[in-house]
Amino acid sequence: MSAKILVIDDENQIRRMLRIALKSEGYDISEAENGEQGLASIVRQQPDLVVLDLGLPDMDGQTLLRELRSWSAVPVIVLSVRNSDKEKVQLLDAGAQDYVTKPFSIEEFLARVRANLRDHIKQQSAQILDDGYLHIDLGKRLVKTANNVVELTPKEYAVLSKLAKVPNCVITQTQLLQEIWGPTHQEDSHYLRIIVSHLRQKLGEDPAEPKYLKTEAGVGYRLLFAPR
Repeated sequence: MSAKILVIDDENQIRRMLRIALKSEGYDISEAENGEQGLASIVRQQPDLVVLDLGLPDMDGQTLLRELRSWSAVPVIVLSVRNSDKEKVQLLDAGAQDYVTKPFSIEEFLARVRANLRDHIKQQSAQILDDGYLHIDLGKRLVKTANNVVELTPKEYAVLSKLAKVPNCVITQTQLLQEIWGPTHQEDSHYLRIIVSHLRQKLGEDPAEPKYLKTEAGVGYRLLFAPR
């Protein structure tokens, strides 16, 4: 499956250039021309990488980045005409993975995209979550609570593993249904509610106040996780 990249930039010419370059590398590209559209697209599409212009018409890119980092760990490459070292440090400290100053070489930009995607995929593929009570080893397909193995059905594990690959990030109902049950089941949200209910029970959750599996009303689910 091709990596999904979201470009958030209000300049049509820049978006067009990046779209052509990224599509030529086989990436799945989507676009947003302002910050509000960009945040909505991240929630809806769950991209593997975000390319973010700082000079957006409705909000500063730094504001968007701070908002994004409160609920998502998706890699972000910042684009900007501003090139002061101080600003670069501030953005990297705020959670950006990389910084590219306009104008830029498209070859260098593509190399940075490849490097960030490679690091992101490597991090996901070897992920083990452990907070002292809940232990999820994605490589071994192993789930334990308080050192007791949790027996999950294939669908239960599929949902939990999707959420565990991006802890604390929202995955939409549509994405979960499409990727686990198939494209003909995008509207069958009751399937997902049943599976999440079973997971909460098996993880020892209080359904009224779940510690791990949080419902984002009207959007989807996220796995709340704070490693020890």
